[in-house]
Amino acid sequence: MIKALIFDFDGTIIDTETAWYNVFKDAYAQYGVELSLATYAKCLGTNLQTFNPYTYLVTHHHIQLDVEAFQTSIQQRHAQWMETETLRPGILTLLQQAKEAGLKIGLASSSSRQWIDVYMDRLGIRHYFDCFCSADTVTNVKPDPELYLQALEQLGVEAVEAMAIEDSPNGAQAAVAAGLYTVVIPNEITKQLPFNTKHHTVTALEQYTIHDLLAT
Repeated sequence: MIKALIFDFDGTIIDTETAWYNVFKDAYAQYGVELSLATYAKCLGTNLQTFNPYTYLVTHHHIQLDVEAFQTSIQQRHAQWMETETLRPGILTLLQQAKEAGLKIGLASSSSRQWIDVYMDRLGIRHYFDCFCSADTVTNVKPDPELYLQALEQLGVEAVEAMAIEDSPNGAQAAVAAGLYTVVIPNEITKQLPFNTKHHTVTALEQYTIHDLLAT
């Protein structure tokens, strides 16, 4: 019996990822470099150790640029893009129905708590969550399962009693490795990526109720 839902954040609750990719892609093009989705996907749902889009032009293309200024410019463009972005379709209804059904609700995100809090407050959804597990609370982020294992412990449930809501291959890998039932709701970027985990895919979350998801 499912007793808890554990949500990813970026790309799942709000689609920050499409904006990041488009902003980086446009910035790279100004230097004559094409940023493929396959390359950029290496940092989706995880940290920047495998692929750091802020330094890649310098380290791999040997382009002379001020990395700090480049990073500031990227973040400003992303912030402008995100001004009109809101919750992904079906997320608010799912949070409301899960709370009404008495399910515990957790967050397991590879992003920092400071980043998460900005959108939690802006979107007005903080009160739905019983725990927040972020890059600040673990040693290893996704695709390592530590974030999900920590969330399970804080919620007081077993892996078989929880369902993960994810959007990316790295996130799905982490949730499945932790033993959770995993539902993937890919966004415009992640729907183009290969997934190699055992999960259930939902293309239009707004067409599902909490009972529909639990029945999967």
